[in-house]
Order: sequence, then structure tokens, then C-alpha cells
Amino acid sequence: MVILRGDHLLKFNYMAKSRGLGDSIEKITKATGIKKVVDTVAKATGKDCGCKKRRDSLNRAFPYNPRGSWLSERFK
Repeated sequence: MVILRGDHLLKFNYMAKSRGLGDSIEKITKATGIKKVVDTVAKATGKDCGCKKRRDSLNRAFPYNPRGSWLSERFK
């Protein structure tokens, strides 16, 4: 998504379509700056934060358009 603001073009890469709840939470944490803090702490401690695994788990548990639903069949 590209937005014109004054003389500047702002490009938002985090506006891709969410597959599920995990993607939405990731967008919120990126927009608020929480993700950057978590990544900095994870790098300093040398431990993985588990963000990708958690995101994928939430996407599988709470998908926005599960296969086989009446909605996915209607809008093929």
C-alpha cells in the first residue's frame, strides 16, 4: 500500500492480507514497535523469541478463511 502524504510517498509493507489471527497480531506488534524491542532482547540474550512458531500456530488455530467453509466456496 502506498500513500501520498504531502510531498512524500509512504509505503506500508505490513499491509498484506492476513491469513489468520497470528498475522494480525504480527502487524499490530510491528506497527507499535513491540516487535523491534522483542527482536533486540532476543538478539542480546541469544534466545529465539518463538514469534514465527507462535504466529503459525495461531494462523492454523484461527484462520480467517478456512478451507471448506461456505464462505470460501462462495467467493472462489
